[in-house]
Amino acid sequence: MPRLLADITPLRESPAFRRLYIGTALSAIGTQLTLIAVSLQVYSLTESTLSVGLLSLFALVPLVIAGLYGGAIADAQDRRKVALASGIALWITSMAIAAQAWLGLDNVWLLYCLIAVHSGAAGINQPTRSSIIPRLVRPELLPAANALSMITFGLAFTIGPLLAGVLVAQVGYAWTYTIDVVTFTFALWAVYRLPPLPPEGPTRRAGLATVLEGFRFLGTRPNIRMTFIVDLAAMILAQPRVLLPAVGAVLIGGGELTVGILFASAAFGAVLAGLFSGPLGRIHQQGQAVIWSIVGWGASVSGFGLVVVMASSSGGTAAGEGELSAWVLPAALCLVLAGIADSISSVFRNTILQSATPDAMRGRLQGVFIVVVAGGPRVGDVVAGGNAAWLGEGWTAVVGGLACIVLVLALSRWQPRFARYDSRHPEA
Repeated sequence: MPRLLADITPLRESPAFRRLYIGTALSAIGTQLTLIAVSLQVYSLTESTLSVGLLSLFALVPLVIAGLYGGAIADAQDRRKVALASGIALWITSMAIAAQAWLGLDNVWLLYCLIAVHSGAAGINQPTRSSIIPRLVRPELLPAANALSMITFGLAFTIGPLLAGVLVAQVGYAWTYTIDVVTFTFALWAVYRLPPLPPEGPTRRAGLATVLEGFRFLGTRPNIRMTFIVDLAAMILAQPRVLLPAVGAVLIGGGELTVGILFASAAFGAVLAGLFSGPLGRIHQQGQAVIWSIVGWGASVSGFGLVVVMASSSGGTAAGEGELSAWVLPAALCLVLAGIADSISSVFRNTILQSATPDAMRGRLQGVFIVVVAGGPRVGDVVAGGNAAWLGEGWTAVVGGLACIVLVLALSRWQPRFARYDSRHPEA
């Protein structure tokens, strides 16, 4: 059993990584509280799903711009100072979101602007913190460190939405936002305690030229480039989350209760993958691991779609609002498996990126990583939503999962070096 459980050696060996991990874990839950509570507050002010959807647009554009430019800043400056400055910006923005609730301003455009600023600061903070990790732990411990991070974010995406709904209902928006302010204090403390992390080797002033330099570097490194391409294939072709409201409301039944269970299932899969990630550190053929975990993701999404198709054809809509259908269990199990596969893929993709990228480029490529992770699922939402209009939700998931499998296997044939990637001899 100890060989199956998560390897906590990075936490034991590196006090700096341990502090950063604890601070990130607490702040991740707080951030989820704020993001869910803002969505609820916007809906309460407007009673419009479109208005809630606009939050994603206001968040995505600053995240893309700041993610790319923020990575260049992280490569040109002391990463501790960049992480601390962007963290303070996040903290102040969280305070402003809490303040508008305490003052009862109830202005949806103010919330849009604050979320845009918050997302822009996160676009600088996230790639900077990710590029710091290889400086805190030994290279052979990177899979273990990234798996531990999967536990953190899996728990945040599982607990955060559930806790946000309870807190908003019981204590209101202001106190819910204030909890985020308090938890983020721990993340700032962890970054403040980091040692100086100046750039290794010669540096250039951050700007458009250095951002483009990062893209040119990526264009000459097929293994690193493949980590982005295969993830985009998985997220664009087989992202099922936009299908879940209709699945819960019409196809399986159970309404919001079913939707909540299905959303939490994938996040719970990420937690399971992290808790039992011990064997991941012993896998050296990491390119193969990425390919087959994405195949597992596609198969799980297709399995979910088949469950939905069978439920809708056998009268699964008999379950009313708040009543769970028997089809919920197999559907949730498929999404748990999808979450496990996605987490394993993420661990190895991030490890390849961190190991095969020279330190002078890590910030910029982590910025690209943030853009891909944020943008891919949103494009996938559009694709799945459009396909569902003529295929139906169940068949959209089935076809999308199968298309994901076919494309990823074709990509692995197109770039055979990626399938041969060995962590003992990292090649970009």
